[in-house]
Amino acid sequence: MEQHPVVRMTLADHVLASPAEIGHVEVRRITLAPGVQPGAHWHNGPVFGVIESGSVHFQVGDGPERMLGPGDTFFEPGDETIGRFDATDEGVTFLGWFPMPMGEAPDLIMGPRN
Repeated sequence: MEQHPVVRMTLADHVLASPAEIGHVEVRRITLAPGVQPGAHWHNGPVFGVIESGSVHFQVGDGPERMLGPGDTFFEPGDETIGRFDATDEGVTFLGWFPMPMGEAPDLIMGPRN
């Protein structure tokens, strides 16, 4: 069996609610200690991410709750409540990509989006 030197696999393909002008993308490595439960929050722009290690309970709006582990991707739409991003007993480390207009910084706002 021949093995190809490069393999490409689409893990996610997210459609944005409206076209956005993107001037920069900030990439962050974020670690939540075991059991950290930030509570409901929302962002001022979309967030794309992948879990590096550990696991997290994840829920967007009133959608289904999912357990995410290493290699799982996630998408947090801008301006929509993230009901859960709760670290399990093992904690979680993830990479997050924050595309933003030039001159704006990514922000996390606590509480539900009204």
